[in-house]
Amino acid sequence: MIMHIKYHSEFKNPQQDKVWFEKWVKQVEQVNQKTYSHFKIDSLLGKTAVWGLNTDNQNLETLVIFPGARTSALFWDFDNNLNNLGKPVRLFMVETNGLPNSSDGDTPDIKSNDYGAWAADILNKLGIQQAYIAGASFGGLICMKLCVTNPEKVKSAFLLNPGCLQPFSLSFKNLYYNLLPIVALSLKNVIKFIDAAVFCKPEHMLSESSEKLIIDYEVFALTRYKDKTQKPYYMNDELREVKKTDIHLFVGDKDMLFPYNQSIKNAKAKLSSLKDVLVFKNVGHGIETYSKAIKAIGDRISA
Repeated sequence: MIMHIKYHSEFKNPQQDKVWFEKWVKQVEQVNQKTYSHFKIDSLLGKTAVWGLNTDNQNLETLVIFPGARTSALFWDFDNNLNNLGKPVRLFMVETNGLPNSSDGDTPDIKSNDYGAWAADILNKLGIQQAYIAGASFGGLICMKLCVTNPEKVKSAFLLNPGCLQPFSLSFKNLYYNLLPIVALSLKNVIKFIDAAVFCKPEHMLSESSEKLIIDYEVFALTRYKDKTQKPYYMNDELREVKKTDIHLFVGDKDMLFPYNQSIKNAKAKLSSLKDVLVFKNVGHGIETYSKAIKAIGDRISA
């Protein structure tokens, strides 16, 4: 299959900036005291990086993770959060092309089904016949595209504050905090954004060492990456095409970007295979870093 490339994102200094990213990954590993397997896949969008844990154990259930925009898939494991799955799982964390990571920057038209074909290609290249999949924000849209194009590859899908169940909120508060670090970039404003939009302290927060890692990454992404990747959109009636896959929706009640009530309403109206909905109190948009959300995924894997 030949994929039509819509846009290309890239680092300002690819060689230098990818070295920085690799050092950042090493810091995540040091904080977590673990080493991730690393794969570089020749995918439909060029080189795609994938991180893994327990990847050689074919006897385990497989979980494939797709991250949100302006994040790395490794965000899911800050403070060893994936341990909260509560069971050994064969894990693959995909660095989506077009986001600030070590994957190539080519992206298809987000409103086409090409991201679904790309995700299926990734699973095929990793030798995965069928898997549980999970996506946060942008990653939730990737999951839905895969469920449309290749439902046979998905055991069930976990959507965490997904960006496909409603338009991005245009509330003043949301626009203020999201635009603040972009139009007036400073360490102070990045921290303001993270505290207001990503987390909801003290219930939803990271350790000091992991919080520093997310702050460093956000400053890096905002200053070093030429981001032309399209943002998630409300899939609306396209969601009705997902009929054969169990969908689990997990939302935080403090998500400013995609307010939870509307996501739930639209999911119930459009997703005929919606299995369940969980609302986590005092949890912000970065729900993939929240221990109870990860535990809920683990509880539903081969339950």
